[in-house]
Amino acid sequence: MPGERPFSRVGVYVDVANIARNGGYGMRYDVLREFACRGGADPVRLNSYVTYDAERAETDHGYREAQHNFFSLLRDFGYKVLEKHVRWYTDESGNRFGKANADLDMAVDALLQSRNIESVLLATGDGDFVRVVQAMQNFGCRVEIVGFDNVSFDLRREADLFVSGYLVPNLLPVNVPKGTPPWGEIGARVRGVCYMHTGKGYGFLRFLKVIDYGLWRVDSRQPNSPYETVFFHDSQLPQEVSYQELPSRNIIFEFDLAKAENGEEGMQAKNMSLVAPRRRSQSETGLRPGAGSGASKAEPAQPKSENA
Repeated sequence: MPGERPFSRVGVYVDVANIARNGGYGMRYDVLREFACRGGADPVRLNSYVTYDAERAETDHGYREAQHNFFSLLRDFGYKVLEKHVRWYTDESGNRFGKANADLDMAVDALLQSRNIESVLLATGDGDFVRVVQAMQNFGCRVEIVGFDNVSFDLRREADLFVSGYLVPNLLPVNVPKGTPPWGEIGARVRGVCYMHTGKGYGFLRFLKVIDYGLWRVDSRQPNSPYETVFFHDSQLPQEVSYQELPSRNIIFEFDLAKAENGEEGMQAKNMSLVAPRRRSQSETGLRPGAGSGASKAEPAQPKSENA
């Protein structure tokens, strides 16, 4: 309900390299903050853990400027930037390699600071954080996970809430022409999952229309539900997906919102494409398609000022 304030003190901890490497390149950190603080909570801690190659920066001025601009952008959104410098080593064969892992720093900070925080959001898919999640929960913290691809199953299971970053409105920009209606409106392109399939040539998708505290109100018919339901024909499914795999919470689609046909109320999905998990299309593998073809997946927008 409007005005709900489930918790007042929130901490956000972002493993920037992990997110960028696993589907989240181009993620909007202002939207992540909004999502973590939904319901009117206060961001007590906003920590972003980044890697920085100081040696490369000495000669590569483009790299240095891009990184500094990105760090400045994070600070503008209220994040504290914690740099982990790349350290270079040479192995026995004379091969040079660099290491920079911020996992331990992030785990220690989140664990210590959670004593004064009611809810923690970890933006990572790294399964090494499972015990950290358990420890923070033992302190009485609610722990949420946001990730994109390659998110540890154990991490999803231990969290109080896991949300795919693909499904959070505008967290990862959709690549659409200028002038396209905003997320959630007719003509917009959004992402969602199939929660019901009839086996008769059609099913229903669900997408998060607005960022709201009541994420548990998954039935769009419920008062104040932040979700919308969308009808689709199997003919709109991308080649990589068969209707026999549906419904599934793990298969994420991107699609255009259109008015329902034949005077029916509601919306229907057009030009469906597969976002996650990433697969080769059946035309590429030589397999017989299990459904009609849809649009190929558009690459997410990647504004350089918002990426590590």
